[in-house]
Amino acid sequence: MDQLGAVIFDFDGVIADTEPLHFAGLRKTLTEIGIELTESDYYANYLGYDDRGCFIAALTASNRPFDSPTLATLMERKARAYLESVKDHQVIFPDISEFVREAAAAYPLAIASGALRHEIEYILEQAGLRKEFAHITSAEDVTRGKPDPQPFLLALNALQQLRNPNLTAASCLVIEDSLPGIRSAKAAGMKVLAVSNTHTVQDLHEADAITRSLEATGLAKIRASLWPSP
Repeated sequence: MDQLGAVIFDFDGVIADTEPLHFAGLRKTLTEIGIELTESDYYANYLGYDDRGCFIAALTASNRPFDSPTLATLMERKARAYLESVKDHQVIFPDISEFVREAAAAYPLAIASGALRHEIEYILEQAGLRKEFAHITSAEDVTRGKPDPQPFLLALNALQQLRNPNLTAASCLVIEDSLPGIRSAKAAGMKVLAVSNTHTVQDLHEADAITRSLEATGLAKIRASLWPSP
């Protein structure tokens, strides 16, 4: 029977409180080309997708034609605006550092995120958490973003190569905050704990378990709940 063997974190909305900054950067970039994006629309329909997916959704909804160069330009503009705002904010969730360090002392950790690698690396370095993660799967590494399982399967493959060749999908705990992320992890065959940082508990009902606070719940309680002893 599988037991907990690794923890794979989403990044935005789980480790870093960056969703408001992503929304601001996306809205600014879309406004420059005449497309309006409301906050409610962003959180209802765009959360959990990478930048490419967000721009494709916005352009499609507005019946705008686009090609790869257009997407690349928009993504570059948005990334620049986002990184500038990150430098002016403390974005790590208050309770995450202790939880990450506790988890890293017991299990190999990875990140599977639709964020860009330099964004993830910058924030983790600033928070003193980069060394806790054995691997990062970022937007640049995938051809199919969440809700496709590819991001989590790539993270699993990396952890197998780096730490444990016998690691299985069923022994991985994924921590997510969005429905596309939950569906991605479930499609990869992993167990999912959802954190209600950006969505309501009702919106996250497809997860195996839901918590309002990682620190308050604790890793031991999560393990006992999702991998009960026979």
